[in-house]
Amino acid sequence: MRISERVDNAIRFMAELASGELAEVDGGAVKAEPIATRQGISLKYLLDITRDLKRAELIRSKRGPTGGFTLSRDASSISLAEVFRAVDGPLADVHDESLRGLSYPAPAEALPEVWMAVRGSLRRVLEEVSLTDLVSGSLPTDVLSLAADYRTATEQRHPR
Repeated sequence: MRISERVDNAIRFMAELASGELAEVDGGAVKAEPIATRQGISLKYLLDITRDLKRAELIRSKRGPTGGFTLSRDASSISLAEVFRAVDGPLADVHDESLRGLSYPAPAEALPEVWMAVRGSLRRVLEEVSLTDLVSGSLPTDVLSLAADYRTATEQRHPR
């Protein structure tokens, strides 16, 4: 599974909006430029990402001197999965095929079940974590547990 730079940047952009740290007034719009600078993202690339986020109705934009971007709804109701899908399409896509109709001949006939498990695991994590969870650092317990398992397994494979 590869998380694209586009998804990573989109989630970081959304986290900035959710934090409200760069808003000039409470609940105010945030310009893309300070977010791009703070996150080390090309402004042109970030503005391209905002088009996808607007199309998915995750953000709103306002023009003018007091303009910028705001979340379209409360950060606690926007999951990382929604952001992922808005900029990159389906989670864990397998060569643009529906997993329900995917089949392979033996000896790989069980592979669609593996791909379904991968997508299900990814969906479980990304749909459970909201922007509020991310910004506050209060990730769900099962997400923290999965991360700890990963850290432990990585240390066992690659001891320092």
